[in-house]
Amino acid sequence: MTNGKKIAIWTIVALGILATVFAVVFLTRRKPVVLKGAVLRQDADPNKQLPLSDVQITAINILGSGHAQSDSLGFFSLTLPTGLRRRQAVLLQFRRKDYKPLDWDDFISDKNYVARMTPLHQETTAESHTDAAVTNPRIRYTVKATTEADIGSAVRTFQVVNTGNKPCQNQPPCAPGGKWKATIGSLSLDAGEGNEFRNPRVSCIAGPCPFTRIETENFSQERRHFSVSVRNWSDTTTYLVEAEVVHPMTSNLVRETYPVILGRAMNFSLPATAEGPSVEAEIAGEAIVFPLGPDLFLRWADCQVGVDRDQSRNYRCELKPGYQFR
Repeated sequence: MTNGKKIAIWTIVALGILATVFAVVFLTRRKPVVLKGAVLRQDADPNKQLPLSDVQITAINILGSGHAQSDSLGFFSLTLPTGLRRRQAVLLQFRRKDYKPLDWDDFISDKNYVARMTPLHQETTAESHTDAAVTNPRIRYTVKATTEADIGSAVRTFQVVNTGNKPCQNQPPCAPGGKWKATIGSLSLDAGEGNEFRNPRVSCIAGPCPFTRIETENFSQERRHFSVSVRNWSDTTTYLVEAEVVHPMTSNLVRETYPVILGRAMNFSLPATAEGPSVEAEIAGEAIVFPLGPDLFLRWADCQVGVDRDQSRNYRCELKPGYQFR
């Protein structure tokens, strides 16, 4: 074998190795593809196409598979294995209890995937006489409200004693600029246990006020205590401190709202500050209050909750078999 042929062979091998390394680096550095979509209940009426949570989603391709689960709004985000790219074929499988399995052949893309699953037992528009009637549902909850009782006013005076026109001689405290000797006087007020100060005012009412300056005005963290300090570089001055004293009180206000009923589901939202939500309804003619609690348990419905960006909560309660909204 001539040297020229050997060089050609080694060149081909080297190029092959470089191509392989390049492909590996390219595939490992490339961002994985993420499929995003929503799962709904199949229904001809858009108002009844309710989001489905807890749906198990699987994406299958010849290079691998990915898995995800839908949230309370039916949303899912599924990350595909590294190496898969757009326009490749993918099989999407959707599985949920009480719903027919859904297999969907599609192509990988950045579109929004919307899947609709069919219940195993379709609801009928005709009312069953054997179903217990759920009527007049309404939602009760409480919010905390803070009110203030007016206790009175705090009024105090204090003097800042000093002799004017005395050189400071670099012995603080001094006047602004450092020429004259100054004095710093202070006063602290206590609103009392459980009380708070509002709108404090500090003012000079006697003496050479132009030659004074308020140094600090501070509230304690709970606003029970207020303190002020004043710098005086002339003769004695008198300051007045005034503030309102209030007693904050927190109470629970009961609020009521009404759900929107679409088919066999009722939907309602509550503000982030809502506490102790409960559902009041008439079941078979009997008025009953059902506390939702942290587990969202109702004996006649399955409830789910989602949280918005502003921390408000969206509830959806779907009737169990044997019950009917009327």
